[in-house]
Amino acid sequence: MEHETHTHETHTHETHSAHTAHETHAHAGHAGHTAPAGWSMAALATLHCLTGCAVGEVLGMVVGTALGWGNLATTILAIVLAFFFGYSLTLRGVLKAGVDLRSAVRVALAADTLSIAVMELIDNGVIVLWPDAMDATLRDSLFWGSLLISLAAAFVVTTPVNKWTIGRGKGHAVVHRYHH
Repeated sequence: MEHETHTHETHTHETHSAHTAHETHAHAGHAGHTAPAGWSMAALATLHCLTGCAVGEVLGMVVGTALGWGNLATTILAIVLAFFFGYSLTLRGVLKAGVDLRSAVRVALAADTLSIAVMELIDNGVIVLWPDAMDATLRDSLFWGSLLISLAAAFVVTTPVNKWTIGRGKGHAVVHRYHH
């Protein structure tokens, strides 16, 4: 009986040590969730977000334009797909970390909503304000050039937003907690 108690205590102690080591790692590796985030971290988070947004945006614009839809319907499709693909990329990574679907959806929403919204506002704003860009067809260099420049502008504007949110433990900092 005494031997079992000793084993139990040793197991508890080892578990506590492992937990303490994990806490130390977690706090050392993730310290500064409220400290200013670096520009490279913000750029990587924005690039991640831009990847999903660009896939959705380009797909929506191509499909809507190819089907001869009007500007409003095409833009709405592009925005919906940008959010869908933006969230999907984050969801995939969080689910891969072993998080249940409901929690993973919450993480994706918390991590990406502001970033995607800013990106879509800038991206679509550039295209709407660019003379004749809304009327360009898939064969026009204006279609592809304005789309490329609008995505680049969205990246430039969204990076400081992501830097700000990460520095406050929000946005992609939420996702970062699931990367090991």
